[in-house]
Amino acid sequence: MKRFHVHVRVKNLEESIAFYSALFNTQPAVVKVDYAKWMLDDPRINYAISTGHSEKGIEHLGLQMESEAELTEVYANMQKAKGTIREEGNCTCCYSKSQKSWITDPQGVDWEAFYTHGLATVYGEGIYARPAPEEMEQWTGNDGKTAKLDDVETTCGNGSCRN
Repeated sequence: MKRFHVHVRVKNLEESIAFYSALFNTQPAVVKVDYAKWMLDDPRINYAISTGHSEKGIEHLGLQMESEAELTEVYANMQKAKGTIREEGNCTCCYSKSQKSWITDPQGVDWEAFYTHGLATVYGEGIYARPAPEEMEQWTGNDGKTAKLDDVETTCGNGSCRN
């Protein structure tokens, strides 16, 4: 069964977690220093928020699949929509291992189709990687100094990390 996905850019994570927890009447399933996610069953939605973006509001919309077969089905639907599909393939984003593709609707809204198959200790990958806060608190680095969370990059490049 598919799950609707919404990712919103927020200015204050703590304030936003309090607001959405009250609205959804439940605490988030995932909370990091820069990210939170609710996996709601009624309505069936993956609702994520994150900080570190210059603009606030809707980041993107999407559909989360529970299997690779569902992802293949939705990918075929994306092809029928006749937009430009950006295949990301296997990737790490939002502390998860996923397989995904993107398409932009006629209004300019980015839509993500993805299947998540594991957890990750970093928000993103490649040059946009940033370690999860609990990893950074334990890391002593190769210089023998304990890392401070303030030293960790708080955006994914130009704010384009998604999920």
